[in-house]
Amino acid sequence: MTLLRDHDLARAFDHASHTYDGLTALNPGYRTGLLRSARRLALPADGAGLHLLDLGCGTGASTRALLRAAPRARITAVDASAGMLRRALVKPWPARVRFLHLTAEEFATTREDEGPFDAVFAAYLFRNVTDPDAVLRAVRQLLRPGGRFAAHEYSLSGSPGHRALWSAVCRGVVIPAGTLTGDRTLYRHLRRSVVAFDTAPEFAARLTRAGLTSVRVAPVAGWQTGIVHTFLARNGNPTTTEERVL
Repeated sequence: MTLLRDHDLARAFDHASHTYDGLTALNPGYRTGLLRSARRLALPADGAGLHLLDLGCGTGASTRALLRAAPRARITAVDASAGMLRRALVKPWPARVRFLHLTAEEFATTREDEGPFDAVFAAYLFRNVTDPDAVLRAVRQLLRPGGRFAAHEYSLSGSPGHRALWSAVCRGVVIPAGTLTGDRTLYRHLRRSVVAFDTAPEFAARLTRAGLTSVRVAPVAGWQTGIVHTFLARNGNPTTTEERVL
């Protein structure tokens, strides 16, 4: 099976949007993991005075995690799937949270005036984009100097055991559940996209090659340890003044 990309992937998410929250709720630790990754940004003062970007926000689960981690921040959330955004928009949000229907690439090239952002959060995004290096370059352009970056991503540790566990969970749970909802193609893509994507050390090295600094990798807890990781980085080294702000 060829991996879904661009508009084909967006259409698959559109179709799956009405059951997506229900299926992810069955995943132990799904929302807890997102919140932990958002909190690992370590944003000060509950995010007061900060403008944050949620890149690939889906139905808003990552946006909710970011809002809980920084409840006083202003948040711009972006996604390529109109269906997923419709699900996000029916949920209650404070006025300082807004949603835009754009791909990560489109946002970076058409909304430069939106930035610079104090932090960028990207959950389950990079293995789904056609050119992750181009998106990382765009992230650097969108981040202010010293700004913070966190990716919460399916990225296997490199251990054969973790790869085997991921395949077993997909074949035994994820793909059968997706088949019942009529979205088998999307969840087969999920399985293959994780296997085809960078291992955690490889993605960390990709961040460094993109020019991000202070790159760190932290596993999530629970059954997804070694399967999902938080990747943390900075856009260069902050000045003393910037460090006080962030």
